[in-house]
Amino acid sequence: MDTIDKKLLNLMQNEIPIDKRPFKILSEKLLITENEVLKRVNKLKSEGIIRRIGGIFNSRKIGYTSTLCAAKVPVNKINEVAACINEYCEVTHNYLREDEYNMWFTVITHSQESLNDIIKEIKEKTALSEIMSLPSIKLFKVKVALNFQGDDKND
Repeated sequence: MDTIDKKLLNLMQNEIPIDKRPFKILSEKLLITENEVLKRVNKLKSEGIIRRIGGIFNSRKIGYTSTLCAAKVPVNKINEVAACINEYCEVTHNYLREDEYNMWFTVITHSQESLNDIIKEIKEKTALSEIMSLPSIKLFKVKVALNFQGDDKND
């Protein structure tokens, strides 16, 4: 990643404009063309640096339910299990931790029944018996914005 990529990532985390041409507005801030911004975004997506571009909404307020899951996954099955879990569009995060329960993922769906079905399917497909569902009792939302430039500025 070069300096412009880093500036672009900082901008995209904090202020993608709600506009019919948001990348044009970002291009003006970066002093490059809109086409160059789009090329860079596509490159960063293809490299896996950008995973998703989209809004964040309060899913509970529109009737969805979610849970954090913790699974005990044998080291030799991590890639296989991760691939299975990541096939579900209802899975929003999936990451490893150094712990007995070493794979953690979140599931969000339209009903508790659907959520239970997804966890059951994952258990069946992966032959894992140990997946804990840990629904939130009290919601704490923390915004995380990484500074890709390594300084105190995002511009």
